[in-house]
Amino acid sequence: MPELCRFLGIVIQMYFNDHMPPHFHAIYNDLEGVFELSTFEMLEGNLPARVKGLVVEWATLHQQDLLDNWNSLTNTGEYKKIDPLV
Repeated sequence: MPELCRFLGIVIQMYFNDHMPPHFHAIYNDLEGVFELSTFEMLEGNLPARVKGLVVEWATLHQQDLLDNWNSLTNTGEYKKIDPLV
């Protein structure tokens, strides 16, 4: 699973040719959350509220980058790293 970004102990990843709806995975220690790309709703998983807030903040800033990576990973298997939250 390609790593798109890493910040504050959070790793953001996407699978190649993953199922719909478009989403990304946020991993923090041994916890994981799956976030839908258009609403940033956490579809699966369990993350601390603080971590979930940081993930949503980061995703809001990079929504187009996430959508571009989703489409690229689905169509060509290529992806681009995304800047971390600072």
